Amino acid sequence: MPISRNSVNEAEQVSAMREFNRFYTRRLGLLRRRHLDGEFSLTEARILYEIGANPKLTASSLRSALGLDAGYISRLLALLTRRKLVRQTASKEDGREKLLTLSNTGARKLAQLNEQSALQIQDLLEPLNASDRETLIESLSKVRSILSEAQKPAVRIVRLSEGNNDASRLLEEYYEAVSVIQRDTPEAVRQVIGDDSSGIWVAYLQEKAVGCVMLRRLSSIPFAGECKRLYVRPEARGNGLADALLDAQEAFARSKGLQWIYLDSYDDLKAAIALYRKRGYLPCERYNDNPQATVFLRKNIVGRQS
Repeated sequence: MPISRNSVNEAEQVSAMREFNRFYTRRLGLLRRRHLDGEFSLTEARILYEIGANPKLTASSLRSALGLDAGYISRLLALLTRRKLVRQTASKEDGREKLLTLSNTGARKLAQLNEQSALQIQDLLEPLNASDRETLIESLSKVRSILSEAQKPAVRIVRLSEGNNDASRLLEEYYEAVSVIQRDTPEAVRQVIGDDSSGIWVAYLQEKAVGCVMLRRLSSIPFAGECKRLYVRPEARGNGLADALLDAQEAFARSKGLQWIYLDSYDDLKAAIALYRKRGYLPCERYNDNPQATVFLRKNIVGRQS
């Protein structure tokens, strides 16, 4: 069977990129046991950089940013914490998260790493004239732009027509994450899914179920529904999934003639409350008997708030 020209081109492209990767990793010394011949591996140094550049970075956001296995990065964080370079504290906004900060020693080590890295790049640029430098920087920017666009994760939001294991697992994770007392029974979930003016939406990131939200019609308030069970797995946060789920929920509610969406929360979930307020939810009177709820919000989804 003859080999197509497209196959040859692709093989040549792959070979060219691999060759450049070998050249650049050697040129920057990335194959050495320790980054910049210092005391840290490249991954450890990158973790220190990310924490230093992003005050109060969460562990889950760090995993997402670096694309590393949760177990591996947890071990590295534990090591850096034992070495008194990194501090891990429980988030006051979301008890499920750990906030990462550098200790004074960690900040000093990072400053040394940044200085060494800057000197390395200066040495790399030193032989180049001004024109070649500009071409190099423009080319790097173009490469980053192209590859970043190609790597945008595929997001899919689905309103369920029947219950499935994805929704069940996500709901159970949500209950445990926020210590829910009043949990939905399987029958209650089926009723929500089967109700024409209610629903459950599941967010898929690269075809993996990573988030959910529920809308339940409120019989006690005319033209109103209730937002429940908004949850995104920690490793998937930072991709706009919570907003995408709420967008889908609100569009559906409007299509069913609803005018208001209510929700309850409690004071410890500051990150979630901040998200709701950003989306236009305003404080309202208590509308249910949820014993855990301390915060009550509502949003007018068809016009101005009143």
